[in-house]
Amino acid sequence: MDGVELPERIGDYAVERELGSGGMGTVYLARSRGGRTVAVKVARPELAADPHFRARFRAEVDAARRVGGFHTAQVVDADPDAPAPWLATAYIPGPTLAGLIAERGPMDEARLRVLGAALAEALQAIHGCGLIHRDLKPGNIIMAEDGPRVLDFGIARALEATRLTSTGAAFGTPGFLAPEQAQGLEVSGAADVFALGGVLVAAAGGQPFGEGTPMMLMYRAVHEPADLSALPQGLRPVAAACLAKAPERRPTPRALLDLLAPLSTAEPAPDAAAHPATEVSPATPPPALSPATPLPALSPTPTAVSTAVSAAAPVAAGGLADAATVSARPKAAAEVPGSPPDKRPVGRVVAAAAGALLVLGGAVYAVSSYDDSSFPPATHELVLPESMVDGAYGRDVEHRLPPDPLPDDAGRKGATHYSADYTVTSTGTEKGVAFRTVEVYGSSGRYKDPEEHRDGLMDAMTVTGGETVGDPPRTIRPPGSDVDIRCTTVDAKTVCGWGDANSAVAIRFTPSAALEAAAEETRRIRAEIRRPIATSTASP
Repeated sequence: MDGVELPERIGDYAVERELGSGGMGTVYLARSRGGRTVAVKVARPELAADPHFRARFRAEVDAARRVGGFHTAQVVDADPDAPAPWLATAYIPGPTLAGLIAERGPMDEARLRVLGAALAEALQAIHGCGLIHRDLKPGNIIMAEDGPRVLDFGIARALEATRLTSTGAAFGTPGFLAPEQAQGLEVSGAADVFALGGVLVAAAGGQPFGEGTPMMLMYRAVHEPADLSALPQGLRPVAAACLAKAPERRPTPRALLDLLAPLSTAEPAPDAAAHPATEVSPATPPPALSPATPLPALSPTPTAVSTAVSAAAPVAAGGLADAATVSARPKAAAEVPGSPPDKRPVGRVVAAAAGALLVLGGAVYAVSSYDDSSFPPATHELVLPESMVDGAYGRDVEHRLPPDPLPDDAGRKGATHYSADYTVTSTGTEKGVAFRTVEVYGSSGRYKDPEEHRDGLMDAMTVTGGETVGDPPRTIRPPGSDVDIRCTTVDAKTVCGWGDANSAVAIRFTPSAALEAAAEETRRIRAEIRRPIATSTASP
């Protein structure tokens, strides 16, 4: 690429060109000394400096080497101890599924069945080695001549562990994240099955959970039914089963094979041979539209699954807009053979943002009790007025979400989530404010480590897997502020946040601006929306 200096070699591999880059690192096309082409993914410098990332990367690469099957890109080499850890996989020519859909449009039912069966086989191979992919999406699927191949092992899962450890933020792509994954609960192979259902909807030209911010997509995945209207009628019950809210209600990959390719041999993926080799596999925009159909509990056995799906078919065909919303409360993660669940404690929230959104819509959670004396006293709460900063910003009334209580956990008690979008008003224009839109996401309650919740919120608003960081995170104390404000610029938007004993908030400003200016605007907003409990009268 012009202006970019390529490394000559990575390990024993001669670098030929850059294939792409994203949130995890840069991918190069390289050649072995014996002439074999490989794709080498090199971790970003900040990840290379994290010892936890290296340890997890080493473990995941060892496991990923065991994944075989027809539908994965085989890991051929890696060096977790290199100055910049890298992973080499077999190079698979072909477009990504995202690219194929963009160029040729939605797939018909026959192609969707072939795609779904191929991905189910890939998940069988992955889960059979005790792994969970966690980020299955159209941008991670190469449409090779002999069928789809699932990419992104090793670095992606190590990156997830790093983010969970450092910020509490979930790794993955909103729009394809399973409810339990978005909430930071235990994850099993059933989360990959959920993503597979989302991929089928995307390949049919739809978007399982609509468009919007990452947090809105995670909220819908937890609380709202998926929109299956883009799918052919014959595939809607299968996709609805995959997209069930509770992981134990989703079919296993083996059961999916029985549903998608019962007694037939799937043909190679159509149209792939006519496409050029893939140049880049960045994070794709999250897909979606509206409601899905709740299905009877699905047994892992093929017969039971077929019966359940058949029973649900009339409902799916009858009118998805009237289908009931599936319960938002995830149960224990389903055990997929060979796929031990993560050991993260149940109840851990995603980036405090996700954790906040998870309970919007009045979902009922089993809440543990925590000792009141270990939390700071509640003195303030958040309110979201119709206008703020002396009328400079007016609230968007078309996309309102009501405040909702959050479940107590070891670090948070008695909290309520708030979110609202604001747009500059004529008053703000006259005053020359720097921002057109202001998105506020946060919660008020009692926090043991409010800055951890703040950082989680900010990650949920900025982490996409393919983000471009304009200004690294920096902590600023504006004049007149009694709390530190942390700010960063990502993808041409500046995000600032604070965490105090009673509130954790992240605010996204568009367009981007100097961090000091955004921090000062955040200070002014905080002064208006964080009010003493005894005197709070504004209605959110």
